[in-house]
Amino acid sequence: MEQLNLVFAALADPTRRDLVARLACADATVGELAEPYDMSLQAVSKHLKVLEDAGLVTRGKDAQRRPVHLEAEVFDLMTKWIERYRQRAEERYQRLDAVLDELTNEQNQQRTDRKDAS
Repeated sequence: MEQLNLVFAALADPTRRDLVARLACADATVGELAEPYDMSLQAVSKHLKVLEDAGLVTRGKDAQRRPVHLEAEVFDLMTKWIERYRQRAEERYQRLDAVLDELTNEQNQQRTDRKDAS
């Protein structure tokens, strides 16, 4: 659960979400990732450190390039957590639909009974 908290906290920042979206397309260096932003390489590195601490990215071992790589497996953890609660919400809505259908049927039956009594 701790990693899940770190992941959601890391993704709360729009710049980090954008970095993740860009890394979903391809690995990139810090310099390449910093290009579209009006911020220093150090600031981008700090964002990447937060993503790295959350397990969302890793940095390559290539001494010349050190590409940043998105760790897609972490999204499986998030997806499972979200899916569990989505299913619970869906079940609640299905129960509510059943109750509403029952109430509608009862109202329709009462109308029919009143018409028949007239």
